[in-house]
Amino acid sequence: MRLLVDTHCWLWALGEPARLAPAAAEALALASNEVHFSPVVAWEIVIKVATGKLKLPGPVADYLTDRLRLLGHRTLAVDLPHVLQVGQLPLHHRDPFDRLLVAQAQVEGLTLVTADPAMRDYDVPLLWAAHGEAARP
Repeated sequence: MRLLVDTHCWLWALGEPARLAPAAAEALALASNEVHFSPVVAWEIVIKVATGKLKLPGPVADYLTDRLRLLGHRTLAVDLPHVLQVGQLPLHHRDPFDRLLVAQAQVEGLTLVTADPAMRDYDVPLLWAAHGEAARP
C-alpha cells in the first residue's frame, strides 16, 4: 500500500499512537508499505510551532529531520501537477494544507491517512485513522 499521511496523523503516530485506529497504526508500521511525507505537513508543523499552537521536544528542524530518518518515510516533493490539481478540487475543504495533500494523493495514486471528516467528500482513497468511525458513510 502506498500512503500519504495527514499532519495530525503523523503527529499522532509519533507522540500519541493510541489515538490512531489499529488499522492505520498497523499500515504505517508495516515495512512493505510505502509511507510518503509531504513538505506540506512540515510546513503546517512549522507554522503551528511558530504560532505556539504546537510544542515539540526540541527545535522543529531537528524534530522533523530526525523523525523522518528514524521512520524511513519517503519525502514527496510538491510539484506543479499537484498545485494544478488543487485548482480542480471542489471547495469541500478550505484548508490549503489539506487541499494540497488531497491533490498530491490523487496525482500520485496514494491513499491518504487521515481522521479529518472533511476529506470524505473528495475523490481520494482514505485510510481512516480515527477510532470508531468509517472513512466513508
